[in-house]
Amino acid sequence: MVHELADYERAPEQCHLTEEQLTAALFATAPALFGHVAVDAADQPIGFALWFLNFSTWEGVHGIYLEDLYVRPAARGTGAGRLLLATLAAICVERGYRRLDWWMINWNPAARFYAAIGATPMDEWVPYRLAGPALHELAAQVPAAPTRPDA
Repeated sequence: MVHELADYERAPEQCHLTEEQLTAALFATAPALFGHVAVDAADQPIGFALWFLNFSTWEGVHGIYLEDLYVRPAARGTGAGRLLLATLAAICVERGYRRLDWWMINWNPAARFYAAIGATPMDEWVPYRLAGPALHELAAQVPAAPTRPDA
């Protein structure tokens, strides 16, 4: 379904995730990625939420960052997306997290759904990304760690 999401977001060529990578990330000894899958009455997957913890230095507690939420087109409007988000909200409340954050492509019609559940866009914050050659150029600016002769 991750590749279906990439198609929906008009970027299938950017999605390189393999089943093995996703399995390793979700089921590692100490996973940093978590997920929920929505299924229909026939126990067939119809949607998913992939998330990880973030931390608010202002609030002093963790929160959840929702990396991806996807519901297959045939299942939209069934409540699957709402239930996935409600599940994450319940985790936040149960664990004392104060925030559930995510980004959304600006043309996504899900904006109406998000507004209906009380989510508000944070248009005062501008997302930035460092990737590819620029990421490698910046990383190369870190001086090599000194070696200890006794190490």
